[in-house]
Amino acid sequence: MSITLGPNRYGKAETRVVRVTKNGNKHDLRDLNVSVALSGDMEDVHLTGDNGAVLPTDTQKNTVFAFAKQFGIASPEEFGLRLARHFVDSQPTIDHARVEIEEYAWERNVVGLNAHPHSFVRSGRETRTARIHYDGNKAWVVSGLKDLTVLNSTGSEFHGYIRDQYTTLRETRDRVLATEVEAQWRHSGDTAEWDKSYEIVRRCLLQAFADTHSLSLQQTLYAMGERVLETVSDIVEVKLALPNKHHFEVDLSPFGQVNDNEVFWAADRPYGLIEGTVVRSVPTAGPAWD
Repeated sequence: MSITLGPNRYGKAETRVVRVTKNGNKHDLRDLNVSVALSGDMEDVHLTGDNGAVLPTDTQKNTVFAFAKQFGIASPEEFGLRLARHFVDSQPTIDHARVEIEEYAWERNVVGLNAHPHSFVRSGRETRTARIHYDGNKAWVVSGLKDLTVLNSTGSEFHGYIRDQYTTLRETRDRVLATEVEAQWRHSGDTAEWDKSYEIVRRCLLQAFADTHSLSLQQTLYAMGERVLETVSDIVEVKLALPNKHHFEVDLSPFGQVNDNEVFWAADRPYGLIEGTVVRSVPTAGPAWD
């Protein structure tokens, strides 16, 4: 039996960097959580402990901070591309970099009727994400978001499904549909207007969720991905994970009351989890989701 080293990578996970850009009295803020993973000629370090090919993870962390100062943070995607290219292009033993980023949104604090120039409130919005791969020749960029909670109070049905001896769920022509959207979308190139593209995709996801008269959460998932691909030409794949945040109608008959889809209890678990990818009909390559 032969034993060999399989695929491997290493890096510094979750470097939290906050960059304040000062334009006189007015400041702008970007708040990122950056994880770097590198791979390449790493056989010796695994088999013999020779660190000659290893760029320390502490150095990776320091690079994140230094680049935030030197170049600023225009967007998660731009910052991740800069880091990934640096690690591969500057180190002969590194042939692949993966940079994963979460961005936490802040909004300006409103004092009276005016937005304060340097006071901020943590936004209740979703978390923005980005994943960048670079192999020395080509970069792959996957933008995304998570924790985007949405709800339709009507316009959703669920019926006509398989029934067996264990089925107790009643069919419905009117139900609450709620989910916490996790979405990733892959770009065909690496030069998009990242912030503008993000807001367009977010709007597409929200509009499709609201507009679709849903017969199943799967149908809604496809409509959301389809809307993005129809709107943004440089996106080739949209991957969605939609947990079904069940809202069950409360039986009020013991109290002599009729509940006409007005009072619900929200169950946090267990929940249905609907996942799928909507793909443009063009060939793609590269480690899009890894």
